[in-house]
Amino acid sequence: MQETILILDFGSQYTQLIARRLRELNVYCEIHPWNKAPELHEGVKGVILSGSPFSVLDENSPQPELDKYKGKIPLLGVCFGAQFLANNFGGEVAHSDNREYGRANLSYVDLASPLMEGVRENSQVWMSHGDTIKRIPENYQLICSTSDVEFAGFHVQNEMTYGIQFHPEVYHSEDGTQILHNFVINICQCSQNWTPDSFIDVTVAELKEKIGTDKVILGLSGGVDSSVAAVLLHRAIGENLHCIFVDNGLLRKNEFQSVLESYQGLGLNVKGVNASERFYDALKGESDPEGKRKIIGRVFIEVFDEESQKVEDAKWLGQGTIYPDVIESVSATGGPSATIKSHHNVGGLPDYMKLQVVEPLRLLFKDEVRRVGNALGIPKNIIGRHPFPGPGLGIRILGDITAEKVRILQEVDHIFIQGLKDYDLYDEVWQAGAILLPIQSVGVMGDERTYEQAVALRAVSSTDGMTADWCHLPYDFLAKVSNQIINGVRGINRVTYDISSKPPATIEWE
Repeated sequence: MQETILILDFGSQYTQLIARRLRELNVYCEIHPWNKAPELHEGVKGVILSGSPFSVLDENSPQPELDKYKGKIPLLGVCFGAQFLANNFGGEVAHSDNREYGRANLSYVDLASPLMEGVRENSQVWMSHGDTIKRIPENYQLICSTSDVEFAGFHVQNEMTYGIQFHPEVYHSEDGTQILHNFVINICQCSQNWTPDSFIDVTVAELKEKIGTDKVILGLSGGVDSSVAAVLLHRAIGENLHCIFVDNGLLRKNEFQSVLESYQGLGLNVKGVNASERFYDALKGESDPEGKRKIIGRVFIEVFDEESQKVEDAKWLGQGTIYPDVIESVSATGGPSATIKSHHNVGGLPDYMKLQVVEPLRLLFKDEVRRVGNALGIPKNIIGRHPFPGPGLGIRILGDITAEKVRILQEVDHIFIQGLKDYDLYDEVWQAGAILLPIQSVGVMGDERTYEQAVALRAVSSTDGMTADWCHLPYDFLAKVSNQIINGVRGINRVTYDISSKPPATIEWE
């Protein structure tokens, strides 16, 4: 059985970071809402309680039942988790007179504690709380402090239960990775066997057992997630995997043919369907971002369903859903999550599509998907491809969509992306693209006045898309690309560069 660390989520903005840090240590972990905590089973090696926007002093704060974990297996409370362990077992938590947000430094470290082994005194930690532990229960032992917070960390005597009021998962905690290593490797005794190769072996075996000789239909997008999902399924069931690649008319320049050829080179059973005009007709006159997303999603399902029915006796639908999609669809408080934008592969299927869903990547973060893709031998031009939104250029054309606007943006995007490759910048950028703005500006070309459209270029660095910083591309590169776009794309006379980070902006404009 797979060794597992359970992370109980109380709604912290950092919960996914805990999981990412553990995965980087080659330790498998799962995030579960605190009120849907799974039962203890043989594979569970330890439990981590996350932080939370709640105060343990609030009447409506989370009240997890820890009897099935505490004292039985290793348990680590982080921030809110630590305060809950103190407040609910005989200690005292109160609103802090000296709130700590951001950087702090440890002033005392008990190096004899298994959790604090190798942690330096005076090392920086990241605090984010308005409450503090005023008193710990009698059977709790102090293991670290800061100048303002005496009980920054504790150990429950005769148990493998620990609590820390800072966030080891945040990069600003200098010895945070060491603390997490101490917990999952030394205390929980995880064997660090969660690797791309082990994931492939286990997943292929599970897919063979689950699907058997049934046929699976998978919609390829040209992106990393669907490509890796397809190759995994192909390893498991071979020719019983039927892939459909739909051209919605909103792909990048020449992308439909080039990606189709790449897939066929991988030995996949792929059918390409050009449905551009059908999408353009459905999108005519629609300018609302969510409206466009819904239309693109609806028409895709219609086209996909028509093509799927041509595959006799298909019983499964393969999808490239990844772990952040799964996590974001579940609220830590049990209520509905806020919708930032619609995900094209989350939310289920129409009732008329009588297919079971199989999602071989639903446990992986984006960077893990790439590592698995490399281990599968997928070519770099696919596995190293920047993320591209499901609705394609449809959400990079602000306002209504026409074939002419798509043509203009494809040309601009092609110059930008090719320029990144020519300058050896493509692999330094996590995601890049161009946005066609719904404004016109005055320009001068030769001796003539122009009144044409403007575009914005966007390039960001990120790990998984949850947060992103704008890329500091060289000025000479931006100047050259701008000049190429304005001179080479009829209809554009102004180029801007987006220097917004996520948050507060999103990566895409719609």
